[in-house]
Amino acid sequence: MAADKKPQPIPSVWTRRPRTAEQPGLSQEAIVREAIVMLDADGIEALSMRKLAARLNAGATSLYRHVATKDELMELAVDEVFGEMVVPPADSADSADWRTAAARAAASFRATALRHPWLSSVLGQAGLAYLGPNLMSFSNRLAALFIKAGFPEPTRAIDTLIAYVMGMSSAEAAWLTTVARSGETEAGLIARLMPDAQQAAAAHDNLTEAYAETAEAVGAVGAAAEGFDPVGMRDEKFVYGLEAMLDGLALRLPAAGPPPVE
Repeated sequence: MAADKKPQPIPSVWTRRPRTAEQPGLSQEAIVREAIVMLDADGIEALSMRKLAARLNAGATSLYRHVATKDELMELAVDEVFGEMVVPPADSADSADWRTAAARAAASFRATALRHPWLSSVLGQAGLAYLGPNLMSFSNRLAALFIKAGFPEPTRAIDTLIAYVMGMSSAEAAWLTTVARSGETEAGLIARLMPDAQQAAAAHDNLTEAYAETAEAVGAVGAAAEGFDPVGMRDEKFVYGLEAMLDGLALRLPAAGPPPVE
């Protein structure tokens, strides 16, 4: 019989005790704030503990006294930005209609993910990020909305909403990163890409009409037509899917009426 193996530490910042700080002026909070600035500016590929230490005028070993690994740093960064998200309190006038309240929470999640384009792409990889206090608070507030609405499995509703927003905002953030790197306006880049997009869609008869309509809205190559609104177009796309997702969730609500007699 094999000898019992000693349990290994769980690799998460939320499952270990904080280390004692030794460098005055350097704190976990300051490290995380600066990491988020770097992530927002250049993405996760550009973030390293060495570069972060240089930005903070500290040695890399000083950072490791506050954050054990880069993975832990990403857990902390994810949790920090979750603190920016808004969920209407379950007992407020804004949450009288659960769909409206859930839509507001989803919109806040999306806005946060677009302010921090790295968020959606790393959230599923950030270890035990869901144990962070801000993410827990966000989930708890959503749970209060869904419980008040009568959902028998509120955590399933939360998972569904978060998965939808993560999927949509991940693709949207990647596109906006491409726009930013191009040095063009969003409308201008779409206009320049349209001939190639139409050519790619030409062999796919179910897509050609949609691309032709977009091309007509954009106008001539190199200059977007007046009134073309790519931001509004992205907003419409997000709301369409969100409403469809909420329609599906609504089907999970028990039928109205008195509880059955046992």
